[in-house]
Amino acid sequence: MKLRATHPYPSRRSAVAADNIVATSHPLAAQAGLGMLARGGNAVDAALAAAIALTVVEPTGNGIGSDAFAILWDGAQLHGLNASGRSPAGWTAERFAGRPEMPFRGWESVTVPGAVSAWVELSERFGKLPFEKLFEPAVRYAEDGFPVSPVIAALWRRAADELRDQPGFAETFMPGGRPPRAGEYFASPGHARTLKLIAETKGRAFYEGEIAAEIADFARQHDAVLTREDMANHTVDWCGTISTSFDDNTLHEIPPNGQGIAALMGLGILRNTDIREMQADDPRALHLQIEAMKLSLRDAESYVADLDHMQSISVDDLLDNGYLAARAREIDLTRATDFGAGAPKQGGTVYLTAADASGMMVSFIQSNYAGFGSGVVVPGTGIALQNRGAGFSLDPTHQNHVGPNKRPFHTIIPGFLMGPEGPKMSFGVMGGPMQAQGHVQMVLRTQLFGQDPQMAVDAPRWRVTDGLGVACETTVPEATVEALRAMGHQITLEAPDNAFGFGGAQLIHRLPGRGYVAGSDPRKDGAAVGF
Repeated sequence: MKLRATHPYPSRRSAVAADNIVATSHPLAAQAGLGMLARGGNAVDAALAAAIALTVVEPTGNGIGSDAFAILWDGAQLHGLNASGRSPAGWTAERFAGRPEMPFRGWESVTVPGAVSAWVELSERFGKLPFEKLFEPAVRYAEDGFPVSPVIAALWRRAADELRDQPGFAETFMPGGRPPRAGEYFASPGHARTLKLIAETKGRAFYEGEIAAEIADFARQHDAVLTREDMANHTVDWCGTISTSFDDNTLHEIPPNGQGIAALMGLGILRNTDIREMQADDPRALHLQIEAMKLSLRDAESYVADLDHMQSISVDDLLDNGYLAARAREIDLTRATDFGAGAPKQGGTVYLTAADASGMMVSFIQSNYAGFGSGVVVPGTGIALQNRGAGFSLDPTHQNHVGPNKRPFHTIIPGFLMGPEGPKMSFGVMGGPMQAQGHVQMVLRTQLFGQDPQMAVDAPRWRVTDGLGVACETTVPEATVEALRAMGHQITLEAPDNAFGFGGAQLIHRLPGRGYVAGSDPRKDGAAVGF
């Protein structure tokens, strides 16, 4: 990997190099994280301050009612954290009988939010600064207001058209009867109050006290079954990571219930191909990646579930190299094949990463799933509740079949890359079904094709859809598009500012000897900052 002043992709950004660095999808959140580093905090403090601030300044992708996952290098070893919530105890299969699919909005899509528990757990185990300090930037933005950024304003407007009638939504997120426009200030006093209670009680108010009661009472008013007991019974898991190698690099992901295993399978399939003989933007290289991801996403959708319920097909089965080599042999090098691949619905997520001069690196992601999640907002709290329950299957034979106290299939995944000498890259690509595909694209561009983080982020992206379908950004060269079509890929072109469709990437790559270099996605409003 070489740092470059120019490269062949449209960009307004250069890679950022520093000893301490934060990369997020919103500049105010990036500065919140950097401020913690400047005050003597570490990468965990920076990541958490940024994550908490993002619940205020980027409510279209995440909130206090989100789930979260993290992979952390503490200077000596990797740790994986699963803070996703489980379904209410009242979610029996019979409750959803007769429906054609799981509800995507409203109370019947709401599972227990886990993000707050991730903040508490990471801070208590690895943070340096007092927990309350991490909330100061977010509380200030919630109380005093902040100017809404252009990408967020567009996503807010789009979501408001759909969600204005969901319980509590308009009251909180449509002041004056409409969503805020770009450049207008938005304040959320209820959000500030909730954050202060979480900070003061180290999360207990959210899961056991005043806030838990408000959430449960609002659920009961709408005949939902999320209870105070469901909230109090929530637990986080230090789950470690699962991994696969590509040459000297090892990609680590969180184990199921997330789709990170699809990225590992895709990379493992490509390990058994001739992609090393190709260039980054060679249509043949794109063809191999597309086919590998179609194969891995089909399997992820068929088998991934709460790890406690993956009893017929296991993680080891899906990552077995003999199996992945056999899958690689199914790829026709000249023609697209319909492997029956599909992908979950598009969603709303924030990803951030932070690293400090001591060597600590954090890969952190939190999400409502769809933009503003379920659309349900608890009055007076600023809490938009996620819609992760939509990730369950209604097929009683599926390992991911809906049931009580169970984690659903998740799209959000933090990524972490290790090399022979230790940690290499903390990264993620937010955006529903794009995430696993984006992880593979980022790993190959930075490690196999030698691109720096900003160059890899700026490069045109693609994602598989259904059957032979592939969505490509309009910045993919016309000759490449035509070559893929000649192979039988059914190409649709979409603008690169479709932030969820092609994801929003943030990357921090360790430099040899000392320091880091980072890239932040121009498809979002964010920034990489450091000192």
